[in-house]
Amino acid sequence: MTKTVVQINRRERGREEVESRVEGNAESEEIWVVPRVKIVPPPPLVQAPPTHEHRSRPRVPPFARSRAETVGLSFGGARDMSRPVFERGLALLLRVVSRLLLAFLSLVQSFGSRDLRPVPPAVQPLLLLPGVELARRIRQRQVKCVDVIQEYINRIRVINPIVNAVVAERFASALKEAQKVDDRIAKGNEDEKLLEETVPYLGVPFTVKEAIALEGSPNSSGLVSRKNVIALTDAAVVTNLRKAGAIPLGVTNCSELCMWYESSNNVYGTTRNPYNVDRIVGGSSGGEGCIIAAAGSVMGVGSDIGGSIRIPAFFNGIFGHKPTTGLVPNDGQFPNATGLKAEFLCTGPMCRYADDLIPMFKVMAGPNISKVKLDEEVLIKKVKFYSMEHDGGSPFLSKVDKELIHAQRRLTEYLEVQFGVQVQQVQIRKMKYAFQIWSAMMTASEADGKEFKSFKDLMADGGKEIKPLWELMKKALGISPHTFPAIGLGIVEDLAKVDHSSNVKLMNMCHNLQAELSSLLGDDGVFLYPSHPKIAPRHHHPKLMPFNFAYTAIFNVLGLPVTQCPLGLSKDGLPLGIQLVANHHNDHLCLHVAQHLETAFGGWQNPGAS
Repeated sequence: MTKTVVQINRRERGREEVESRVEGNAESEEIWVVPRVKIVPPPPLVQAPPTHEHRSRPRVPPFARSRAETVGLSFGGARDMSRPVFERGLALLLRVVSRLLLAFLSLVQSFGSRDLRPVPPAVQPLLLLPGVELARRIRQRQVKCVDVIQEYINRIRVINPIVNAVVAERFASALKEAQKVDDRIAKGNEDEKLLEETVPYLGVPFTVKEAIALEGSPNSSGLVSRKNVIALTDAAVVTNLRKAGAIPLGVTNCSELCMWYESSNNVYGTTRNPYNVDRIVGGSSGGEGCIIAAAGSVMGVGSDIGGSIRIPAFFNGIFGHKPTTGLVPNDGQFPNATGLKAEFLCTGPMCRYADDLIPMFKVMAGPNISKVKLDEEVLIKKVKFYSMEHDGGSPFLSKVDKELIHAQRRLTEYLEVQFGVQVQQVQIRKMKYAFQIWSAMMTASEADGKEFKSFKDLMADGGKEIKPLWELMKKALGISPHTFPAIGLGIVEDLAKVDHSSNVKLMNMCHNLQAELSSLLGDDGVFLYPSHPKIAPRHHHPKLMPFNFAYTAIFNVLGLPVTQCPLGLSKDGLPLGIQLVANHHNDHLCLHVAQHLETAFGGWQNPGAS
């Protein structure tokens, strides 16, 4: 026998939402008629300007907290308003073991000999300008393009021995192209306004992730068997940027096959964080995040299938945008995504200054840019903001660092005080299953029923079949050409195929979550969510917290646009940040909000500067 147990009518954001939960016998499932998002009334506005001091949020009254309880999907079919005892115990056990292993790893690392030379701050004026401003000065003959390119080449030569970000350069070719730009400008027979419209980045240097093809440069994606592969043509996005006048300086490091969040491989080695070389740069576009943050490049090209733009942008304190699915062409990168995965892979801009986000996006997307409203004015006071400080407590992920929570709360207080908006705190239960959802979607069969191309196939690169467990044993003996994270992913991928029925449930959960967030955000909503649960970790530490990338990966399978925005530095001088999430084809909202927050929170911070 089935009965309706609760029905709640509520008006929110000008539209009526009705929730209905149906409950029956032990075999029945919960049925949610509309998105299951509970909105907690926001705390009172703070009547003082925000500061960088840590402050706690006003307590939410008991009745408000009870409304925040959200019922999530139960794999057993039974409903439990609290986290199961087993799940809490598992989470505690995993975290205790992880902390002990991390402490041991830190102790071992402290005895090792390491090159800890700090990255010197950038002081040359030409290194401290947005790309659009450099282009303007070049057009107006205020500066020579050759001087700009040479300044960046000099900077790379100083910092790259420290951070190991640029893995192949084309400095001589770049200087020749810069001279052609200066000769073109010197002729004076082209209208400046026309130049701005047709070649908006004329003479501006940029870098490219090594996995994305740049003609004449390596394109191995960190795979030893491809170390001699040279790109014969440019990737589509590189072509678009060069047509806009930009000049590539070289390619940057990534993780093996772009599927890990530390940029380290057996072809080029490990890239180090410019704020503290003992910390990671993220991945897989970690070389890009590093070289841009270290002022060796003003902007760059990254790709993102699980956070590979946003995680490096966060760890290196710069801006990175994962566009709405399908807007920017992915052609010309290895590995490229096919079938369902092509909907999750996004190529996008990474830059030091928010002023370059929209112009870069326009150039990279080409004709598809007409599908979004980038030139539409965005008034912050009319944006509906929602905030969620953690994923709800997945036992597989780390807890969010307190400094990141405080930074997010400072941001919400700033928005409330300065614009009178109410940043509504939300709890979306399905976010706790982000890693499982992403994994299920990534291992799903193609629409025609064919099996997807596995990660093991990519590791083999057309050669002998890779057996991950055998590679693990070879790794222990020091004879495997693959990195430990790549081998581990191959093993996890095999395990994910075992339980097909759970994968089907998780895929359905993904589609439901997509509908929930889409309904919540509408065409005027921005969702604030941590970019990662941890501030940039030490090298190798991600191996003991491998699933933390789920904080970014969930938005790839949901297809939503996301901008990573820096929010200053931690007490240890490492970047803080936040993800700004909007609804499909509402990229303009998160991009314009990021531009505003750059002014309010300082944006990129010069590494090594006091």
